[in-house]
Amino acid sequence: MRSGQDLELVHLTKRYGDTVAVRDVNYVFHNGTYVCLLGPSGCGKSTTLRMIAGHESVSDGSIVLDGLDIAHLPPAKRGTAMMFQSYALFPHLSVRDNVAFSLRMKGVDKASRHKAADEMLELVHMTSFAQRLPAQLSGGQQQRVALARALVTKPRVLLLDEPLSALDPFLRIKVRAELKRLQRELGITFIHVTHGQDEALALADEIVVMNNAVIEQAGAARDVWTAPKTEFVARFMGGHNVISLDGAKVALRADEVVLGDHGLSATVTSVEYQGAHVAMTSMTEAGEEVLALVPEGTFYANPKNPGDAVSLAWDEGRAHRLQA
Repeated sequence: MRSGQDLELVHLTKRYGDTVAVRDVNYVFHNGTYVCLLGPSGCGKSTTLRMIAGHESVSDGSIVLDGLDIAHLPPAKRGTAMMFQSYALFPHLSVRDNVAFSLRMKGVDKASRHKAADEMLELVHMTSFAQRLPAQLSGGQQQRVALARALVTKPRVLLLDEPLSALDPFLRIKVRAELKRLQRELGITFIHVTHGQDEALALADEIVVMNNAVIEQAGAARDVWTAPKTEFVARFMGGHNVISLDGAKVALRADEVVLGDHGLSATVTSVEYQGAHVAMTSMTEAGEEVLALVPEGTFYANPKNPGDAVSLAWDEGRAHRLQA
C-alpha cells in the first residue's frame, strides 16, 4: 500500500539528443525498503538514480517524494542523499570533517555538526578513526566514511551507485551485510544500483531489472529470481536455462535439471567441478545449450564426460513459460 513517504517515478524520461536513456519509467519505491536497480551497462539504471538525486536533469515526467514533485529541486533540497562509486572524500579533511562537511555548508555550528558526525561514525563503526585523513584508511574504511557522510543529513532516501564495485570479493560480502544492517536500523529507503545479480539477491527486498531504457521486470527479489517473465531476465539473473518446448520458450532453473533414463536427449559439452555441485553443460538435438547443476555426490556416483550422451529430465511444472 502506498504511503505519502514513498518515492514515485511518474513517466520518467531522459533524452540525450536523439538517444533515449530512460523511457517513460513508472515505479513506486515503498518507504523503508531496500531496492536494487539491476541491469547491464547502458540500460538506464545509473541515469535513473542520478535523476532521483538531482545530478541529471529530467526530460519528461515527475519524481514525487512525500507528495511533492522534487524533479526540479536542487540536490540538497530533495530529501535524498547520494553515495558515489568513487567515495569522493576530501583528502585534506579529517574523517570527522569529511562527514560533517555538508552540515558545514548549511551553516550548522561546529559543535552541532561534530556531534552529528560522531553519531554517524558510531553507526558505521568508525569512531576510532575520526581524526585520520582518508589516505590513512583502507578502501572499506573509506567507504564507511562516505556512507556516514551521506547519512549525516538524515535523508529519507539514500542512493548508492555501485558502492561495492571497488572492493575485493571478501570485503564486498562483509560490507553488504553492513549496508543491510544500516538500512534496517535506519528504516529509510535505500536505492542501490548494481550489475551484480548476487549482490542484488543478497541485499534487496525488491529488484528492478532494467534493459534498453525501460523496466523489464520488478518485484520481490525471490519472485524475480524464481519466476522471470522474459528471456532477457531469465538469462541476466543467471541460473536459468532458456529452451524451446512445444513451440514456446520456457525458463528452467539449472538446479532443477536431473540426469535420467528418459527425457530430453543431449550431448555433454563441458563439466566443471564447483565444490558442492558439478556444472554440466550439454547440447540438445535442437542445438540449445542446457546447464545442469548436479549435486557433487550424485554426479560422481555416475560421472559424465564431454561427448557422452545423456537424458535431461525435470519435474513437470518446473519449466516456467516466458512472455514472447
